[in-house]
Amino acid sequence: MRILSPLLLLIPLLVAVPAVAFPLPQRDVARIVSPAWANEDSRDRAGEAARVIRLLGIGPGQTVADIGAGSGYYTVRVSPVVGPRGKVIAQDIVPSYVAQLRQRVRRAGLKNVAFVLGSPIDPRLPPRSVDTALLIHMYHEIAQPYALLYKLRASLKPGGRIAVVDLDRPTDAHGMPKAMLVCEVKAVGYDLVSIADLKPGYLAIFKPGAPVDPATVKACRA
Repeated sequence: MRILSPLLLLIPLLVAVPAVAFPLPQRDVARIVSPAWANEDSRDRAGEAARVIRLLGIGPGQTVADIGAGSGYYTVRVSPVVGPRGKVIAQDIVPSYVAQLRQRVRRAGLKNVAFVLGSPIDPRLPPRSVDTALLIHMYHEIAQPYALLYKLRASLKPGGRIAVVDLDRPTDAHGMPKAMLVCEVKAVGYDLVSIADLKPGYLAIFKPGAPVDPATVKACRA
């Protein structure tokens, strides 16, 4: 008889917990104002994506979820790196962004990209499917981060992690202070692996830790 790990047994419960079980963030939530963060040429010159991909060790055969993919800056750059045996899941909560990105991917001839329309409280990714979930310059726009992060855990493979790229500044200035980010992510049962300086911004990597009871989650305060 096959014995399932405790985490596998918890996955249906992780998905079923309603958003109202979690607190709202006790900080400003930035508005979604554009599908793109900065100009793509300027981002390429800064080398952020190449460094993030290298620091995360993203490579052939992996499945990477681009959460809040927007215009697909990371989607189209990660796709060739994971190759034909890998996959990029381009996810967003804005239907028009997903539709436009689908067209961009088709024009680029990328064959390993799937698309998911998520919600503010649930990324709606397949369970146990993702090696790395990217949240790039968008964490400060998540209206219910505790609920979303809790549900995101169920989509990670064993050994999977989440990676947040943001600017270390207030959320109303479209950034996310490092200390607040670490507090919020750890509140729903993740452990901090590392934080790297990207100049500008930072890359924070987390992995699932001990599961938490949603009733015990407390909102972090500035």
